[in-house]
Amino acid sequence: MEKNGLFSQRIRLRHLHTFVAIAQQGTLGRAAETLNLSQPALSKTLNELEQLTGTRLFDRGRLGAQLTLVGEQFLTHAVKVLDALNTAGQALYHKEENNNDVVRVGALPTAALGILPLAIGQFHQQQKDITLQVATMNNPMMLAGLKSGELDLGIGRMADPELMGGLHYELLFLESLKLVVRPNHPLLHETMTLSRVMEWPVVVAPKGTAPRQHTEALLQSQSCSIPAGCIETLSASLSRQLTVDYDYVWFVPSGAVKDDLRRGALTALPVPLYGAGEPIGIITRIDAALSIGASTLISAIRKSMPGG
Repeated sequence: MEKNGLFSQRIRLRHLHTFVAIAQQGTLGRAAETLNLSQPALSKTLNELEQLTGTRLFDRGRLGAQLTLVGEQFLTHAVKVLDALNTAGQALYHKEENNNDVVRVGALPTAALGILPLAIGQFHQQQKDITLQVATMNNPMMLAGLKSGELDLGIGRMADPELMGGLHYELLFLESLKLVVRPNHPLLHETMTLSRVMEWPVVVAPKGTAPRQHTEALLQSQSCSIPAGCIETLSASLSRQLTVDYDYVWFVPSGAVKDDLRRGALTALPVPLYGAGEPIGIITRIDAALSIGASTLISAIRKSMPGG
């Protein structure tokens, strides 16, 4: 029997649920808690799936589990299968749906904080009866959700061409990396060098993310490195709270803190930055017509941009 036939016969829903949970949570421990499984049981299921696919789906290390390129491609199909089963289940039980339209949005955590509040305010001035479902997630999960039809639009980054098949990308802006602190931070009263900055506690994005890659490139350009006692998180709200209330230095994409910088709640350190910036844009499916609600939200997002 061909390998594809064996794969189709032997794969089970538990393999897909396990795989998607690890992709969402970023670590096997958190995924096991989400699925109410022991970590050895979850690891065993993941090993079975990787044997069935004949390839590694995650790079596993002390900082968590990062999807491989093949894993990112497989994630699209896994989400699509689980979403189709969920839709079928709803149809079987004839669940009544709310008649109001719903627009489902996926966004990077920093993009949600920096772009969506103003756009949503403008949107609901025009569409008071449309529900917005907004989920923050990493870029691979967003692309998978768009391809499966689970999301109507995404605010994220351009990925490798093989992962962008069937998707349309509209550039909004280039997002630079900033180092921000509270307004009365002691660093603001002394001569600024990157090596001096790294003597203070820092908040950075987890390994494998674009902000982390830009952070490491900036530090390497100045012969510096991330200190061992750093905070690694994708939570923009937690990072902001640590920075506002304590002496942390937050390495953050500029869009997430533009309002805080404008209001003076945070201050950017005068440190030379590295690179031109990361492109952030609107991502939609090529083969799916946008609803009136989705089109209105996209228009509001464009208008919320500087010069929009």
